[in-house]
Amino acid sequence: MSHSDVTSTAHEMAAQMERRERNQPHITVIRYNQTEVQEYDLVQLQGHSFGQDGRSIIWVDIDGTEDAEVARSICDSFHLNHNVLLDVGTGLRPKVEECDSFIHIVLRMMRYRTNGSRDIVTEQVHLLLGHDFVISIQEGEEGDVFNSVRDRIRLNRGSIRKSGPDYLIYALLEAVIDNYFVILEEIGEEIEDIQDEMLNNPTAHLLRRVRDLKTSVRFVRKAVWPLREVIGELEREDSPLINDEINAHFRRAYEHTIQAMDVAEAARDVLSDMLDIYLSSISNRLNQVMKTLTIITTIFMPLSFIAGVYGMNFHFMPELTWRFGYPLVLGAMALIVALMLIYFRRKDWL
Repeated sequence: MSHSDVTSTAHEMAAQMERRERNQPHITVIRYNQTEVQEYDLVQLQGHSFGQDGRSIIWVDIDGTEDAEVARSICDSFHLNHNVLLDVGTGLRPKVEECDSFIHIVLRMMRYRTNGSRDIVTEQVHLLLGHDFVISIQEGEEGDVFNSVRDRIRLNRGSIRKSGPDYLIYALLEAVIDNYFVILEEIGEEIEDIQDEMLNNPTAHLLRRVRDLKTSVRFVRKAVWPLREVIGELEREDSPLINDEINAHFRRAYEHTIQAMDVAEAARDVLSDMLDIYLSSISNRLNQVMKTLTIITTIFMPLSFIAGVYGMNFHFMPELTWRFGYPLVLGAMALIVALMLIYFRRKDWL
């Protein structure tokens, strides 16, 4: 990484910290058509005019806010009904809502934290589709999964710059779904790492890891299941805002949600089996310990009996005053132990 890249990253992180301290969202505007792209940041939305010319598509991305005032400001800028965004920050179930001049989509976005940890961040995202604009409102902390879409717009990859805002909505939905697969792939790799350890050395630490993975899979499943219904409604939506050609793309996205559900179900089944393996391994280890202790107890039982008999304080006992009485008793004890070990070995108890 060059010195300029490091400086740029430091400035960006400082700006993010300043926005968080002032409780301000990160607002990015991308205006594009087939020939050009304009991208800039906004400090605030109030009073800003986006100057819709009918030839370009405007994507306004508001990252890191649950403030209803921000939602009302963006509605004022595009002359939209305020009531549709009154539920910003309420944790809604994914849904599709068709309004007078736009379509409102609510979904759950999942990703790993940007600090490199394995913690999964889940946040609610609102997408608004209009005739020549798309608005995305992300309610969680800064960071998202839309960088691939931004790069396609900047570098003019694929057909995104040649298509309308409905294709941009599809691209954003696909980015969210693709990141579900990224999370599920990471979970699958961790499952493979745990499986061998679970068979050889089941520990409480592995059990906690399995439970955490099962929770992560449950989060993904709860996000994918309703998103499948959302994309199905978009595919069936008879709206002038969605071209018939885009329905094929929505159908492909619908199939991807089904695949993600299948992967999540398979991971959940494997994790459930791993819990059973853990319990079986712990039970087997306990049985081995009990078996060892039982053999030791069985061996020492006749020795304790002999020692107990000769430990009684009677004057007349067999061989009590004999010179070789003590070595004889010890030899008899050793012989009993040897015979019992041979017997246990033949019975495959050892």
